[in-house]
Amino acid sequence: MSRASEEAGDAADVEPAEAFGVVANETRLDILEALWRAPDSPVAFSELHDAVEMRDSAQFNYHLQQLTDQFVAKTDEGYDLRHAGAQVVRAVRAGTFTRQPDVEPFAVEGACTRCGGGLEAAYDDEQFRIECVDCGKSHGEYEFPPGGLVDRTDEEVATAFDERVRHLHCLAADGVCPSCAGRIHTEIVRGGDCCLDVSLRAEHVCERCRNELCSPVGLVLLDESVVSAFYEDHGIDLSDRPYWTLPWCVDDEYTTVRSTDPWRIAVTIPLADECFEVVLDGNLTIHDTERRRCAD
Repeated sequence: MSRASEEAGDAADVEPAEAFGVVANETRLDILEALWRAPDSPVAFSELHDAVEMRDSAQFNYHLQQLTDQFVAKTDEGYDLRHAGAQVVRAVRAGTFTRQPDVEPFAVEGACTRCGGGLEAAYDDEQFRIECVDCGKSHGEYEFPPGGLVDRTDEEVATAFDERVRHLHCLAADGVCPSCAGRIHTEIVRGGDCCLDVSLRAEHVCERCRNELCSPVGLVLLDESVVSAFYEDHGIDLSDRPYWTLPWCVDDEYTTVRSTDPWRIAVTIPLADECFEVVLDGNLTIHDTERRRCAD
């Protein structure tokens, strides 16, 4: 029996409204936070009570019992966070439900891949975007939780955003939803409106939670070892280059559709006097590669 099946047999499903109602209480959130911060687990009842600093032991026990099973696990040694409880704490700490930060636009490393102008980062409605200050070309607009802005300089925020974009889209390209771990369906789309300012893109949609991501086709190659090796041969660590400074990650000028049935999409990566061509199929799996001099 799978782990999911075993857990399903241990406890009945809880209705979403009931689950959210359980944690819609300051004391219960404090309990979850205390378990999150505990250096060791499980945590004894007395230690957890002291950490929450609630005088009434009976009231504290009542709130703890409301959390037990769905959000908190009880053992002979004490209490520990279940996955659902940890997810609640993560959501609170990410600021998704509690913060609406006001961030002034700031300059970021690199130049526009279209006109050579400067690049600027802006944040609004939990979307972080990078665009050219001269021609307005988009160099990516993706979700970024408000908590990622806390206690970071502008440079550190930009670095965190770059790392997050790489992680999210590489997971999606591998068929795993970065939000719920459900199955991702990927479709190659040509034309239509898109905030990414490209005519060919990959659209990733989770079959379970409907989480959506879209990206220029080349962006999925950031996690491919053959591409990293090509850069290493030129003395460059690809992980040190923000994705928006790599034209093949933000433009489709370097992308050629060879066929649509089946999909064969060639992404050309120029570096010095060499070009590395990677051919992808409709699932964004590498079908073929070729390394040559760019003049060839």
